[in-house]
Amino acid sequence: MPQPKKRKISDEAVVETIIQLCTAVGPEDKVRPEDVAMELYPEDWQSLSKRIRLIARQLAEAGHIDILRKGEIADPDDFKGVYRLRISRAFWGVIE
Repeated sequence: MPQPKKRKISDEAVVETIIQLCTAVGPEDKVRPEDVAMELYPEDWQSLSKRIRLIARQLAEAGHIDILRKGEIADPDDFKGVYRLRISRAFWGVIE
């Protein structure tokens, strides 16, 4: 039986989903990267993990989101392990 064809997920879709989910929960709450992946591609969400991490780094460096490790803002260029995403207060002020 042939394998189902993989869907192509654009970087723009990843960016939009991260911003959308983080905005929906507000600056006081956090989003798991797995939730972003499951929103985009529920059938094979694990395949998006590395891209979500990379795009989250880019968004954090641009000041749009915060990457949190153990509840603290992490350096986007130097974080390991489990992390969460949150809309940055500066970006939240822009979209209010």
